[in-house]
Amino acid sequence: MSCREGLMSPQTETKASVGFKAGVKDYKLTYYTPEYEVKDSDILAAFRVTPQPE
Repeated sequence: MSCREGLMSPQTETKASVGFKAGVKDYKLTYYTPEYEVKDSDILAAFRVTPQPE
């Protein structure tokens, strides 16, 4: 057994359906919370993005 063999971790098989699927999720599934109530300490931030010439 070489020195390098002892340091390598075993290989694992990754399945896309388990943790991540490519694509766009519905807004309500990721950000929208209908029961949320606004607090006095909440901060609203707005940013203006100006397109730059190419």
